[in-house]
Amino acid sequence: MNALLSLSNGLATAVEQVSSAVVAVNARPRLASTGVHWRSGVVVTSDHTVRADEDITITRSDGRTVPASLAGRDAGTDLAVLRVSDADFPTAALGDPLSLRVGHLVMAVGYGPRVSWGVVSAVGGRWRTGRGGDVDQFLRLDATLYPGFSGGPLIDAEGRVVGVNSSGLSRQLELAIPATTVTRVTDELLAKGRVSRGFLGVGLHAVPLPEPWGKRLAVATEVGLMVVSLQPDGPAGTAGVVLGDILVALDGAPVSTADDVQRIVSGHKVGATLGVTVLRAGMPTEMRIVVGERPARRR
Repeated sequence: MNALLSLSNGLATAVEQVSSAVVAVNARPRLASTGVHWRSGVVVTSDHTVRADEDITITRSDGRTVPASLAGRDAGTDLAVLRVSDADFPTAALGDPLSLRVGHLVMAVGYGPRVSWGVVSAVGGRWRTGRGGDVDQFLRLDATLYPGFSGGPLIDAEGRVVGVNSSGLSRQLELAIPATTVTRVTDELLAKGRVSRGFLGVGLHAVPLPEPWGKRLAVATEVGLMVVSLQPDGPAGTAGVVLGDILVALDGAPVSTADDVQRIVSGHKVGATLGVTVLRAGMPTEMRIVVGERPARRR
């Protein structure tokens, strides 16, 4: 019983430690979301909960409501960054999400404070969201994200913020964006208001390659990616790619899925030049494509 009481008190203390850095974000009708005072004057929350670009306020843990301005948003990682001029309240103490293991106790904290607790149910490596965002680590939670919890901190048993909770990246899974990703995206949003992502401007469909065609290639592959749609003024179209071309290699590596292409493109900055091999009428053709910047999604 003493051990259980000690654990209970420790978890309550952890919540108390972070609660002064947790705010309500008033940027949508009816229900406020939660945000974290990530660094002095900078609040992080979930992008899908920020429905307004102006007239945003935050409510601090002491009940005081102050204005905030939108510094930038990134639908790909479901993160939005707000600037707050009245920042005389604590910032979050950040932890290392790489220290988390399956089974570790964690707590999702909402403004109030309100808390849901559980364990880390799955961890994994770098992954790409359905919206094209790069996330450094997969963190799945066995904890409920109640309405208004999105954008709030995920904390470990010592009260350190190891991530930001999001119900906007999956309808089935309770996920957290690791603190390393939050910091990286925050830096970019503060610098230029958006996250730059590369794209080629093509729609691709996997097709098997006839054996004679495959023998003509310098890379070993039995599957290519046929160009089924093409943005005329996009990077691939500008480079000379045409409908019906079959993409077989990018930056010297074989590609057989759209994920292969996205992984290679995301590893290069906008403006980088990639070597491309396509099959055109069964014959290999080499060209070079300058990676473009993916257009922002319309809200």
